[in-house]
Amino acid sequence: MFGISEIAIFLVIVILIFGARKLPELARSMGKSARILKSEARALKADGSSPVPAGPTRPGADTPRVIRGTATEKPESH
Repeated sequence: MFGISEIAIFLVIVILIFGARKLPELARSMGKSARILKSEARALKADGSSPVPAGPTRPGADTPRVIRGTATEKPESH
């Protein structure tokens, strides 16, 4: 996706923006964030739950109908 020259240009820009003193702190915080994300993903897989709650089995079952930004009651079946 990215070549060596693009990555090198990106790193030079990052060094110019943040400065050499801030780079270790920035890399450390990115590493912590990546570790937290991986552990949460593993926990979700081990738990067997999905990140998005499952919706109703039929479209429109027990959900309000939205028309032009307003919620209306589900029409009664006669």
